[in-house]
Amino acid sequence: MSEAYQYIRWFNELTIRDIPLVGGKNASLGEMYRELAGQGIRVPNGFAITAEAYRYVLDQAGIWPRLHELLDDVDADDVADLARRAQMARDLVYAAPLPADLQAEIHRAFARLQQEYGADLSVAVRSSATAEDLPTASFAGQQDTYLNIRGGQALLDACQRCFASLFTDRAIHYRIDQGFDHFKISLSIGVMKMVRSDLAASGVMFSLDTESGFQEAVFITGAYGLGENVVQGAVDPDEFYVHKPTFAQGYRAVLRRNLGAKKIKMVYSDGRTREPVRNIATANDERRRYCIADAEVLELADYAIKIENHYGRPMDMEWAKDGLDGCLYIVQARPETVASQKAGHVLEQYRLTEAGEVIARGHAVGGKIAAGTARVIDHVAKLSTFKPGEVLVADMTTPDWEPVMKTAAAIVTNRGGRTCHAAIIARELGVPAVIGCENATSAISSGSEVTVSCAEGDAGKVYRGKVGFEVSHTDLAQLRRPKTKIMLNLGNPELAFKHSFLPNDGVGLARMEFIITEYIKAHPLALIHPDKVRDAEELVKLQALTEAYAKPEDFFVERLAEGVGTIGAAFYPKPVVVRMSDFKTNEYATLLGGRWFEGDEANPMIGFRGAARYVHPAYAEGFALECAAMKRVRDGMGLTNVVLMIPFCRRIGEAERVLESMARHGLKRGENGLEIYVMCEIPNNVILIDEFAKLFDGFSIGSNDLTQLTLGVDRDSEIVANDFDERDPGVKTMIRLAVEGARRNGRHSGLCGQAPSDYPEMAEYLVEIGIDSMSLNPDTVLATTQRVLALEQRLGR
Repeated sequence: MSEAYQYIRWFNELTIRDIPLVGGKNASLGEMYRELAGQGIRVPNGFAITAEAYRYVLDQAGIWPRLHELLDDVDADDVADLARRAQMARDLVYAAPLPADLQAEIHRAFARLQQEYGADLSVAVRSSATAEDLPTASFAGQQDTYLNIRGGQALLDACQRCFASLFTDRAIHYRIDQGFDHFKISLSIGVMKMVRSDLAASGVMFSLDTESGFQEAVFITGAYGLGENVVQGAVDPDEFYVHKPTFAQGYRAVLRRNLGAKKIKMVYSDGRTREPVRNIATANDERRRYCIADAEVLELADYAIKIENHYGRPMDMEWAKDGLDGCLYIVQARPETVASQKAGHVLEQYRLTEAGEVIARGHAVGGKIAAGTARVIDHVAKLSTFKPGEVLVADMTTPDWEPVMKTAAAIVTNRGGRTCHAAIIARELGVPAVIGCENATSAISSGSEVTVSCAEGDAGKVYRGKVGFEVSHTDLAQLRRPKTKIMLNLGNPELAFKHSFLPNDGVGLARMEFIITEYIKAHPLALIHPDKVRDAEELVKLQALTEAYAKPEDFFVERLAEGVGTIGAAFYPKPVVVRMSDFKTNEYATLLGGRWFEGDEANPMIGFRGAARYVHPAYAEGFALECAAMKRVRDGMGLTNVVLMIPFCRRIGEAERVLESMARHGLKRGENGLEIYVMCEIPNNVILIDEFAKLFDGFSIGSNDLTQLTLGVDRDSEIVANDFDERDPGVKTMIRLAVEGARRNGRHSGLCGQAPSDYPEMAEYLVEIGIDSMSLNPDTVLATTQRVLALEQRLGR
């Protein structure tokens, strides 16, 4: 304790054990100022006015009895009465004068801070409740902060406002919800040097992913100006992720980033108003670029990891960049109290609780039930009329529809089978979909209420109106792992962290197509050769996508690397098998600028796709960009768990040429542990499996295409759709021969098609023939794992 002050403690006198004296915020600032400066973490200096001072002020004013009258019987649910009582309590506390001896101590401490930082010092005055920032209940944002406070008199006024803010409506309501006694909580005040982020940037970061609770990433948000806008959610910030395990190995790479709108920024006032800060519009050129550079993102990640390690738990931190000295500072750190406390693995099961009138039937995708207002979209131009939470009803969907599909409660289509676009995307999003109803757009009218059920077996049903259903959850934390590897099919990076919590052995199929469609949107050759794009509107869109990059190709490489890298990081160090692009010509043509580089094919399904494109002059430059992105993922990001896979490889000579091309682009099989698999989806892959095994490290059986080509059935044709069946004896024989051939050659065998997800008996067949792994849609992983465990037990494995 300092002898010079009774009610003040300097940051270098405080540790985390001082929460009862100065609250969580100030105790943490003191702890970091004392203990982490040696590790290079900068914290601005300052002092805490103790909770004792708060009690002293209220004692001297004699207002405790009146506060009890106002708050002892307050009803948190009576909003009007709560607001009235809270205002009276604040007025009472704000009117309580600061005793002369306390005023003198505050003036003296402020003068000492001025000696350190200069006479024109401005400070942040921040509330720190003594029950704040506990590991189980964060009081974050319940009390007030005052920024850019200059001069002793303004400081005293800000202190009185802070004391009064213990009785805001939200703070009172929060304490009642959390079961805290209003009178067992006191308020300390932190006074610290303002970091001049009004001239630079600031934000919030977490040592985990806040949406999923994934703990192997640092999540950083930032915007221009003072940090209050980011903290309050008043601005759409830039976002960055850094992967902690590879960072610890010395790799320095931003895993993923998202450019925020950053429409406003908070700066110091110009003196013409009484408010010390104000919001102004952010300049357009600032909005188009990230508020901090990659090197600064990585420096902040380093801070976050060190702070988490020091405290031994996930942390929620505020950072600020000083526009004068260019340095980064930590201005707050507290335990993260939401995502880090989520429960373990849970099996979610849906069940209807009442009967209803079925108005459409089709194939069920997923196992969920959802209800909502139907929105029939008969043309891509009308997608803008769709509102989040509605049920999307359409003839069919294409990649252009994916942004809307991500916000839908459910999806219903007239056309399509189990492997169509709508079905694949719905599975990845975890959204129930009923596919191939034939009459969906005529039987369902826009604006009507419907219930979409995929919880009744293979047949999906659309019910008129809202039908009751229930969801049950089963804790699977103790679920054993089967000998057969159970992997996931995944294409959407946004779902990767969430799905990593499912019991799994990695990702058996990560599709590039979703990333290219959703995050790149442009045909790679249109980025390389914009001069060949003859449409002015398309050229404007291409330029808008890539204006922040030195070369348009860099945009493709960065976006693809970040998408794949996110999936690789989510499951690290387990294997993540990434399939190089497998668009068909008609699908490539729908990408921005694509129509200038793609011809028409009568049957794209068996045309210019997969491996054939990679070494063909018509696409080789595009394949080079894919390789550059994968080299960045493995060599730049350190995600060496990423296995690359070649799709639709027809012949041995073609395979050799593709591998030679990859090696020229820095992806040589065997170097830096690189494994390269091939899709086993063409009968020739099975017939010549011994030859293919000399070139590749593993085989992933694509049951969709293998069924199509074995049975001669176009899986996009509704007319012969009933003949498409992976359970056909001929198809099963082909799969068995592939598994036996891989085993004979000491190569990995897996299956990443739809069959084991749709048909339990196919999953059992794969186990019986001894396949190494099966890759499933996330919604079927838990139930299939339980079936596989039971079967292996019966087989004595």
